[in-house]
Amino acid sequence: MTSLVSDLTVRPITGPEELDLFTRFPYMLNDELAGDLAEGRRVPEWMWVALDGDRLVARLAFWALERGDAPLLLDVLDVDDADGEPDRTAALEHLLRTALGATLPEGAVPPEYLRYVSAGWRAVPVEHRAVTERMAAVEKTGGSLLVERLRFEWTKGEVTPAPGDRLRFREIRDEREMRDLMERALQGSLDAHHRSETATKTPAEIVSDGFEEEFARYSTPRSWWRIATLPDGEPVGFVLPARNAYHPIIGYIAVLPEHRGYGYIDDILAEGTRVLVEEGGVTYARASTDLGNTPMAAAFARAGYATISEVIDMTWDAPL
Repeated sequence: MTSLVSDLTVRPITGPEELDLFTRFPYMLNDELAGDLAEGRRVPEWMWVALDGDRLVARLAFWALERGDAPLLLDVLDVDDADGEPDRTAALEHLLRTALGATLPEGAVPPEYLRYVSAGWRAVPVEHRAVTERMAAVEKTGGSLLVERLRFEWTKGEVTPAPGDRLRFREIRDEREMRDLMERALQGSLDAHHRSETATKTPAEIVSDGFEEEFARYSTPRSWWRIATLPDGEPVGFVLPARNAYHPIIGYIAVLPEHRGYGYIDDILAEGTRVLVEEGGVTYARASTDLGNTPMAAAFARAGYATISEVIDMTWDAPL
């Protein structure tokens, strides 16, 4: 599909042969695009460009968990930041409306928009302008900010992390046990996604979505998952060390409501990191949490997880 509006040609790329065109703008996801196309997490019809002749003016791409799925995220939205013209936001808005309208079924709510940004991006004038222009374009189509998140990376040193002696750790008995603990952990959660979902879903439904949309696609065994207990066997929390399509990760970590405030999160995180090292042989691990979840962010920092970037997360509540 090719359309001409305000002298811009807006269309999806023809295939992998146009990746050189699509990646003319720098972005941390560029190196993953070829692999995503090969694995079916992206398809050319989801990767859109806005062109002025041969010049790339703006671009956009959707992402799915695996081949055959519907788009789960809109995670690339860029414009020529070197262009001095004042209508960069207008170009982004036009690209958004065109691509969303052509890609999604009629009446569908757009998927979440993610933008990876530098830690402390507001203090960098050039990046601040770029991020706010992209956010403004999303807002003009009806989107709004859900949350900002922090991304962390731990790098292996000479000493393997180890929890203290207050807790015991064991594998999960079965999926039902894990589901029950996850439902209990939702009470009082500081996670913005969970807090938003509780307005329309039950805890069981939220947990089911996690198993269907994320946990089922981990390439690592559930025998890596750990439940933390007191010496008498009472569960305190849990951690899901795993590997997704890109990195070894701390996929989910939580302390149950009645055990919060005692510092158990440090031991649980240490155990999750230890499992990744000893079971998976990893040399690094990734993790993330909401900017507003200061207790979890502090726990990552204490465990030696360095902040590597932030993420802007915006959502739509209704179709365009």
